[in-house]
Amino acid sequence: MSGTVPRAPHHASHDLADAVRPSALRSRVICVAALLAAYAAIGAIVAGLPPFAAARAEGPEARAEVDPAHAAPSSVQAARRVTIVATGDVALGGMGSLPPEDGTDLFAGVRRHLTGDIVLGNLEQALTARGASKCGSGSDNCFAFRTPPSYARTLERAGFTVMNLANNHSYDFGEQGLAETVAALDRYGLAHTGRPGEVAFQRVGRTRVAVLGFAPYPWAQSLTDVDAARVLVRRAARQSELVVVTMHAGAEGASMTHVRPGPETYLGEARGDPMRFARAVVDAGADLVVGHGPHVLRGMEWYRGRLIVYSLGNFVGYGTFSRSGVLGISATVAVTLRSDGSWLRGRLVPLRSVGQGSPVGDRGREAQALVGSLSREDFGARGAMVRPRDGAILRPRRYLPIRRTIFPS
Repeated sequence: MSGTVPRAPHHASHDLADAVRPSALRSRVICVAALLAAYAAIGAIVAGLPPFAAARAEGPEARAEVDPAHAAPSSVQAARRVTIVATGDVALGGMGSLPPEDGTDLFAGVRRHLTGDIVLGNLEQALTARGASKCGSGSDNCFAFRTPPSYARTLERAGFTVMNLANNHSYDFGEQGLAETVAALDRYGLAHTGRPGEVAFQRVGRTRVAVLGFAPYPWAQSLTDVDAARVLVRRAARQSELVVVTMHAGAEGASMTHVRPGPETYLGEARGDPMRFARAVVDAGADLVVGHGPHVLRGMEWYRGRLIVYSLGNFVGYGTFSRSGVLGISATVAVTLRSDGSWLRGRLVPLRSVGQGSPVGDRGREAQALVGSLSREDFGARGAMVRPRDGAILRPRRYLPIRRTIFPS
C-alpha cells in the first residue's frame, strides 16, 4: 500500500466564488499560513530539533500551543494510549534479612500507584536459593541481595509487569543466580529486560511496546557502548510503536543528586555518561527514558520532545538501602503516551521510606520540590516542570508535540 493520500475526484467546473476569491482574503490566508510555519520552526529550534521537524507531525495536536495533557484527544487517539508507570530500585531483602509474609506488606502503602499498562521496576537483587555470593566470606564492604524465587509472585501481585535486570546486584549470586531469577519471573508471567540483546515486548491493545535495560556491567546490555545501544534501540523502534529505555547509570550517594555532562564513576567503577547515553537513545527512537542507580532522585529533562527521568531513587529496600536524608526520598512516575510516542500526560508521585524500607506516600511532597528544583538547575529551559499541587509533569509551552523521528547518528 502506497503512502499517497487519496484525492477527491476532479471536477471540471468549480463554484464561481471559489474561482474568483478576493485577493485580500487570499493574502490573509497566506499570511496566517506563513506565521504558523514560522512558529513551528522557532519552537522546533528551541526544543533542539532540526528546523521544521515539528511539521512532520500530522493532525490538530501538531499545532497545539498549550500542554497537550489538557487537550481532548480524538476517539482514535484515546484508544491507542499507553500508561507507563516506573519506579526506582527494588530489593525485597538480602544479607540474611527477609521481610515477613514474603514481602507482601512492603507495597501496602503504594499499591494504588502501581497501576498501568506497563509497570516497570529495577530488580536490584537475585531471586534465588542457589549460586555463590559475590562477597565470599568475611567481607564488611560487600553487599549481596537475594530472596527466594517465590518472591517473584510478590512482585506480580504488587502490580509489576516487567523487571529490569541491568544493574550491579542482579548478578550477586553469579550466572546460576541470574538464571534462577529469570526462571522465577517467567513462572509468574513477569517480563524482563537488561541482559545482552534482551528486549521485553509487551502488547497494550493494538500497540506494541518495547522495554530495554542498560547498565555498565558485562552481564547487562552495555550502557557504555553507546553505539551498540543506538543500534539495539533503532531495531526495537522498527518492531514496535513505543520504546521505553531504562538505565542503571551514574555515581551513587547523597551528594549525587545533580546530573552533569560527562562520565561518572563510583569507587573507581565506570558508571557511564548518563546525559550522553539518554540523549543518544532518544535520537535512536526511544520515547521515554527512566533512570536509577544513584539511590537518590535526580532531575528530569525534555529532549526532542521526549522525557528523560535521570533517577527515581530507592523504591523498596528491606534492610538493604540507606534511608537517611535524601536517600529516603523517592518517587514513581506515571506517563501516558499516544501510540505514536507523543505526550499526553505525566505525574510524579512523591514517596518516602519508612520502617525497614517500605515506601509510602509523602504528604510533604519533598520529591516534587526536589525534582522540580534539580530539573531547573541542571537543564534550564529543558527542565521538566513539576506542578506543586498534584505532581503533574509539564513541558515548557514552547515545546510542540512531535511524533517519533529516529535521528541519524
